[in-house]
Amino acid sequence: MNGKVLLNSIMFFILLLSTSCMAQKTTIYMIGDSTMANKKNPETNPEHGWGQVLPEYVMDNVEVDNRAVNGRSSRSFLTEGRWDSVLETLKKGDYVFIQFGHNDQKVKSPDRFTNPHTAYRNNLIQYIKETRGKGAVPILFSSIVRRHFNEEGSLVDTHGEYPVEARLVALEFEVPFIDLQYLTEKLEESYGVEGSKKLHLHFEPGEHPYYENGKHDDTHLSGLGAHKVAELAVEALKNNVPEIKKYFK
Repeated sequence: MNGKVLLNSIMFFILLLSTSCMAQKTTIYMIGDSTMANKKNPETNPEHGWGQVLPEYVMDNVEVDNRAVNGRSSRSFLTEGRWDSVLETLKKGDYVFIQFGHNDQKVKSPDRFTNPHTAYRNNLIQYIKETRGKGAVPILFSSIVRRHFNEEGSLVDTHGEYPVEARLVALEFEVPFIDLQYLTEKLEESYGVEGSKKLHLHFEPGEHPYYENGKHDDTHLSGLGAHKVAELAVEALKNNVPEIKKYFK
């Protein structure tokens, strides 16, 4: 092979590599718990995570890779190697949506529980630093609210210090923060004590074939609830993270 042919081959390879990189889609990774996760049997299962429906709101030039899993906390997502699997493919320009807290507060589950001011905080910081180490953008979310009304019809907080700590970490490390706790509190209250049941899983025995014995769940989301939360998240992202706006419809 003479020098000219070799040079042309090298230039062609560089052009091919450049074109391949340009065609690579930006990915939004989602790490979190059941309120965000994809659910099995979506055709028949009325339970939905808000990350499950997020692909309906994004443009064609972005991919949603939802790694959230039922029952996971900021601790167990790390110890089970789930975060390592994200880091393997995370690339420059991607985004990581981080939402933990529901299971971090479960004191009786030592494999999941975290002290909000120490382990929980440190785990969030690890996610942030390692995301940035890959050239990607971390975004912190507080947990969605539980539907917990008192006798007077006022919504009562159940998450304690976890949303506060997430906000403090976001401020300290200059990370975009989407306060889904606050946004979903307003959502629940707008639907009212009875109406808000539609956002969750409330079925009497025989009312839905998936829950033949009935279901009263004030944490997890119905299809309606998942779409409402996704809409709140998208609107907040557009307002607070200008560079991500182009990826949403």
